[in-house]
Amino acid sequence: MSCKKAIGIAEEMKEMFGEKINLSIYTTDSEEARKYDFRSSTNVLFEGEMMPLEIVLDKNKMKTFLSDKLS
Repeated sequence: MSCKKAIGIAEEMKEMFGEKINLSIYTTDSEEARKYDFRSSTNVLFEGEMMPLEIVLDKNKMKTFLSDKLS
């Protein structure tokens, strides 16, 4: 369930921030994901760094985080 929620929030953030965000969604067994040591099915990276699920699963926290980082 958290994976679908994270994808939904990521897509909303892409709509909100537009070209400021390069959004890519991969499965954990994809070629792109293999270089990371993912330990769960829901993983979100920002500028190559893993983000806490506490932020990525909360639309308001994610919006605040991205607003701060992209301004």
